[in-house]
Amino acid sequence: MSTTPSSTPSSTLCFTSTAASDRPRSGQDQPQIDATKRVRPAGGRALVLGGGGSTGNAWLIGVIAGLSEAGLDVTEADLVIGTSAGSTAAAQIAGAAPTELLAAILAAAPPQRIGPDGADGGRVPVRPTADHMERTSKIIAAAEDAADMRRRMGAAALDLDAATDGSGQTRWRATVAARLPSQRWPQRTVLVTAVDAHTGEPVVFDRHSGVDLVDAVAASCASGSAYGIGDKRYIDGGYRRNENADLAAGYSRVLVLSPFGGRTRTPLEWGMHLAAQVDELRARGNRVETIFPESNSEHMFGANAMDLSLRPPAARAGYNQGRDLAGRLTDFWR
Repeated sequence: MSTTPSSTPSSTLCFTSTAASDRPRSGQDQPQIDATKRVRPAGGRALVLGGGGSTGNAWLIGVIAGLSEAGLDVTEADLVIGTSAGSTAAAQIAGAAPTELLAAILAAAPPQRIGPDGADGGRVPVRPTADHMERTSKIIAAAEDAADMRRRMGAAALDLDAATDGSGQTRWRATVAARLPSQRWPQRTVLVTAVDAHTGEPVVFDRHSGVDLVDAVAASCASGSAYGIGDKRYIDGGYRRNENADLAAGYSRVLVLSPFGGRTRTPLEWGMHLAAQVDELRARGNRVETIFPESNSEHMFGANAMDLSLRPPAARAGYNQGRDLAGRLTDFWR
């Protein structure tokens, strides 16, 4: 565990399915209320799940399952904050036991490998992922600050939408829905982050926002095209801040799981990196612990985050870490 800075807010993720029931009405016929405007109670425990693509989602599930198997159930947190891949994980652990989620990842049929091996034996990032990284890196380099970067990212996503027939939105929603064990917002507080593609303003959804859980997660994971809810369009919640741990202000104990190891592609002076968020929380008196992937599994994240063949090993790596760390975290969490 550590709190050092520095990869990108990547997206998408997971796996299983259940039919929806008692869903709230869609954002098209209810107001979308930013959850940050609601006062949260002081004290309690917060679990922060950062973004990290498909492998990041598997690692998050693995860590939580490992902690649970070792006797530490972090799914009972008073607040869960999910960003991008972490928003899928947050919704998944609200609807199924972590060990069930882990078993489903490990039992999934091995997919065809996405990228070829490089000359050095390492993996070459899948082309769409590499293209996305290149495009977003140029936007980051051209931006004046974080707010300008978010506006530019939103504009780029809207331009990409304008060049498509719109059918991708329906497919994406169905894909996200199939990954959630339940499509109902849990009663325990869950925050899902996104960014308004038109304005670049951050948005945080919860069960009171008038937005279906599926739509909130789909918006938080929208790293290429923007995702529409009513007349609004949203992009990846990782463009707000990489893990969005600052949303846990007011909670006495904050546990942050970051598949990207606290790294960021944005300039450190923008303050989007995890270390800045942790410093802010600790300055307010919060106790904070972080969990990052171990060095021998870092190759499964970042550029390889969308390689589905790496999901099982990422989940196993997370599980082993969770079991190993449970004893050290017990006093902190309880």
